Amino acid sequence: MTKPSGGSVQRARLIGAVALVLVAVLITGFSVSWLWTNASAVSPVDVPAGTAGGVKTISPSLRPSPTPTPEGRVIGGLFYNGLDDTMPVMSAAWEAQGDRTGLAAGAGSTIAVHKEYDGDDDWVNYVSFGQLPKSVAFTNTPAGLKDATIKAASTALVQLYDPNVKLIGKATHRPLTVDGHVGHELTIKVDVRKPKLPETYSTVMVAVVDRGDGTAVVSVADIAGSTPQWLPVWRTKVSQIQFKQ
Repeated sequence: MTKPSGGSVQRARLIGAVALVLVAVLITGFSVSWLWTNASAVSPVDVPAGTAGGVKTISPSLRPSPTPTPEGRVIGGLFYNGLDDTMPVMSAAWEAQGDRTGLAAGAGSTIAVHKEYDGDDDWVNYVSFGQLPKSVAFTNTPAGLKDATIKAASTALVQLYDPNVKLIGKATHRPLTVDGHVGHELTIKVDVRKPKLPETYSTVMVAVVDRGDGTAVVSVADIAGSTPQWLPVWRTKVSQIQFKQ
């Protein structure tokens, strides 16, 4: 037998490779054609339900944390409640504090009227801003607003003083409107006579204003009788409440 030359072997290998490529292309084309033309005739295959078996669940490195309870705060001259409604603070001389009047997501501020009046404690004016607690039923009617204001005032009086707080005279009421939102205001005097305290009463004022979504904002003012100039300031600040849309 005659041994083939190197050129003949290379040509044979090239022809064989081309033939294999053509066969692969024909098979691929046929397969794709079959899939597209017969896909609608193929019944779906049920996927078996997964079972735990011996597979272990891996605990995530970070667990979901509970949503924090909204809090009121004082930032840049504004009170913020939990819904980001705002009310201007009384003035820069007032210091930010927490809520002391039983509001939801409330914040407060104080200014000293009599420093260490009893040798230890300061007697202060106090203002707070927040939301009406869910425990107080609220309906956006004149009667509903008045009732909610009375209940908010009762809670504030107990928080600021005590359950046996002594009131002077009767409360006065008036409707109000803030940025198109209806509200109600209550004013009452409180007997605060204490040893060494040069005061005989304080004025407590409470305003409840409808937000328009079934809830209401609240502001409370507790002003010493010797500083009545702060009462119209509080009313002005209430009139400047802004509601987060």
